[in-house]
Amino acid sequence: PLAYSAVRFTTAALLFTAITFALERSLRMSRRDLVFLFGAAVIGIWLNQLGFVYSLKYTTASTAALVFGTLPIFTMLIARWSGVELLSKRFVAAAVVSFLGVALVALGAHGEGSPTGILLALLGSATWAVYSVAIAPLMRRYSPFRISALGLLMGAALILPTAAPQLAQQDWDLSPLVWTILGVSIVGPLVITNVLWFTAIDRVGPSRASLYANLQPFLGALFALLLLSEKMTALQAAGGLAIAAGIALSRRRPAIPAAE
Repeated sequence: PLAYSAVRFTTAALLFTAITFALERSLRMSRRDLVFLFGAAVIGIWLNQLGFVYSLKYTTASTAALVFGTLPIFTMLIARWSGVELLSKRFVAAAVVSFLGVALVALGAHGEGSPTGILLALLGSATWAVYSVAIAPLMRRYSPFRISALGLLMGAALILPTAAPQLAQQDWDLSPLVWTILGVSIVGPLVITNVLWFTAIDRVGPSRASLYANLQPFLGALFALLLLSEKMTALQAAGGLAIAAGIALSRRRPAIPAAE
C-alpha cells in the first residue's frame, strides 16, 4: 500500500512544483513557516497515509470512507481548541446532525471490517483535520499552489523512506488500466483536489470546508457499491441523507471567524 502512496505523492509533488514555478516563479517560504509546515506534513501527510492505506487492508473501502465522515467533528474541535475559529451554535448542531448520519451509515455496514481497520481510518481522519487547521494561518501569506507544492514535497520525502522496502519488492509490470487509474488518482485527488481544498479553507475556514467534505463517506460508499460491488443498506442511505441535511443546515449561518 505504501508503494502506491509513494508514487502518488512523489509524482504530485513534482507536478505541483512545476505548476507553482510556472505561476509564481518561486517556492520561497520563511524558515519558521517551513518548520511549521514540515511538522504539519509529518502528521497530516505521513501519519495520515499510514492510517488511510492500512485501514483499507483491514476493512472495506465503503466502511473506511464512512468513518472519514468524522472529519468535521475532529476539525471543529481542533479549530475551536486552537483558536483558529469560533463556531456558532447552528454550525455545531449541523456537525452533530452530520455525524449522526455517519453513525447510521457505519451501523448499516453490518460489522464489515475489523476494529483495527476502523481505528486506522479514524487516525486518517483525525490527522487530516490537524493538517487542515494547521495550514489555515499559512493561507494568509502563501498561495494554495505554494503550500501544496511544499507540503507534498515534504510528504513525499517522508513517505519514500518508509515505503522503500515495498517499492523494492513491487512488480511494476502493471496493466494499462492500472496505470490509468494511478494517473487519475494523482491528478484528481492530489493535484486538483489539493488546490480546491486549500482554497476552500482560505475562503470559508477549515471547519466549514470539512463539513462539506462529509459528503465523502456517502459518495465513497456509493462508488464502492457501483465499482466494487459492495453493498449499501437502507440505514446507510438514511445516513447519507442526514449528512446532506447537516450540510444544508450549516449553510444558513456561517462560522464566526476568531478575532485576530
